[in-house]
Amino acid sequence: MCGIVGYTGRESVTDQILDSLELLEYRGYDSAGLATLNGQTGKIKLRKCAGRVNDLRGICKKDKKISTCGIGHTRWATHGGVSDENAHPHRCGDVLLVHNGIVENYEELKDHFMLHKELKSQTDTEVVAAVLNRLYQGDPHEAIRKTVQYLKGTFALVIMFADQPDIIYAIRNVSPIVAAYSGNGTMLASDVVALGAAAKQYMVVPEYMIMELHKDEIKLFDLNGKPHQTEFIDIDWDTTRSGKGNYPFYMEKEIMEQPDAMKATIESRVVDGRIDLSADGVPDDVLRDCERVCVVACGTAMHAGLVAKVLVQSKLNMYMDVEYASEFMYEDPVIDDKTLVLAISQSGETIDTLEALKYARRKGAKSIAVINVKGSSIARESDYVMYTAAGPEIAVASTKAYTTQLITLFLLVGRMAKVRGIFDDAAEKEYLKNLLQAPEKMQEVLDQKYDIHKIAREMLDAKDAFMIGRGLDYSILLEGALKLKEVSYIHTEAYASGELKHGTIALITENTPVVAVVTQTKLKDKELSNIREVQSRGASVVLLVKDGFDLADAEYADVFTLPAMADEFMVFPASAALQLLAYYVSMDKGLDVDKPRNLAKVVTVE
Repeated sequence: MCGIVGYTGRESVTDQILDSLELLEYRGYDSAGLATLNGQTGKIKLRKCAGRVNDLRGICKKDKKISTCGIGHTRWATHGGVSDENAHPHRCGDVLLVHNGIVENYEELKDHFMLHKELKSQTDTEVVAAVLNRLYQGDPHEAIRKTVQYLKGTFALVIMFADQPDIIYAIRNVSPIVAAYSGNGTMLASDVVALGAAAKQYMVVPEYMIMELHKDEIKLFDLNGKPHQTEFIDIDWDTTRSGKGNYPFYMEKEIMEQPDAMKATIESRVVDGRIDLSADGVPDDVLRDCERVCVVACGTAMHAGLVAKVLVQSKLNMYMDVEYASEFMYEDPVIDDKTLVLAISQSGETIDTLEALKYARRKGAKSIAVINVKGSSIARESDYVMYTAAGPEIAVASTKAYTTQLITLFLLVGRMAKVRGIFDDAAEKEYLKNLLQAPEKMQEVLDQKYDIHKIAREMLDAKDAFMIGRGLDYSILLEGALKLKEVSYIHTEAYASGELKHGTIALITENTPVVAVVTQTKLKDKELSNIREVQSRGASVVLLVKDGFDLADAEYADVFTLPAMADEFMVFPASAALQLLAYYVSMDKGLDVDKPRNLAKVVTVE
């Protein structure tokens, strides 16, 4: 959601802040701002506006860009509407401050410090800036320490003091901050992506540690003033994004990158023709001794968990839950030391998933995180981590993050089956053979993307659409429906086909587009029967069907044939087709595919 950047060094800061903020645009935001402090003259410039970073760049165009220390922010409105006044940074006296997170007791703080007449915005952030300014007596550490003791909620605070030239201060609770040395100074950000090409390593600021960013040095202190050391992590993927290439949108580029990302995710986990998770540090006894599995995740990551549930129950004959992370703690879940919790998140910073994971660990559960970003909050909180190899995903709608999560979960289930004595060597070899074919089969679908584009053109005028399937097909379609609704704004719902007659079929009217997926051999005849039910009500059916299935000469509006794999692996080619369908509908409607309205890539507030 909100994005933070900061830089102090030997180069002009304004353009560096603006460039870094643009790298954070994919997270979603509604306003942007920056503040610079000239260490020689003491002059402060504060520029902010509702709108895009490009609008902010226009406001800064005529400024003399001589300051070498500054902070910037992209805001996702929570407290107060979208306006120039509510945009960050906020200034109160000697304090300039940007903030990610939510301070829950900001109204109480207004009253306690009698701030009402001082405040110009409706934000919780300005309240924090005002409290900090009230407590500041020339010692930044003392003022920060006292301020955070008053705060309830989550926060990442990045601060400049008018009388502390060329130094940026930061402290956090839950909401992430990373920092790095660049070629000409030091930087911080809420996301590794914003560090750009100059940084080769980064550090994650520990919670409740005060960080000082100097031109040539990064310092950490605990709240008692004791110096602290932390490790730096290599940046092993391209944070510059290297543009869209020949693609009009990042979403298409990332869809097309999936086969390579899947291969990279598999590569280190197959040793001598066997699934091997030793490089991830996941011990076999954790997989062997657990009695049940529970996934905590949100959105697309949760849909990956639903596919894993089908595998766990069919291959391992184990009980498995898939829980909305946002509801997990409030439903009194049954979790104990025999539960294996899988926390799935692309960013590793999803606040609901992080809090659910912490809750499960307090109950004694072992945990494995499936994430994409090294050193992220969920990675640090989990017992074990399996990193996907998706690389940076810029489009808000997740594609390659989803399929690399799936690959990782398939590998995990395969290893569980082996160590629990369910797979013998031959069964493991056959399972792995099918899994290794997944990138190739997905590529076959991507090579036919223009056929899917033709199908998408028939859906442009739809107000509503439905997706139907059974078993694993239904799990796949939940993600397909999410993709279509979030990028095309067509109201789309996925239904288990057998449930249609229990009420949902009342919504089917003439020419309603219905996307049906049929890939499961044991359910094929039932699925085709359900399709005929909606056709008899006038629905226009798009069928995605496994190659080799006999359709008994039935007629459909459009048919796309998916390359055949063993049934449980059909999620991969089917997912590619559904992603392309959503993408082309959005593109042909003239929408901003990469930045759907009201959506954020990383959700860091509850």
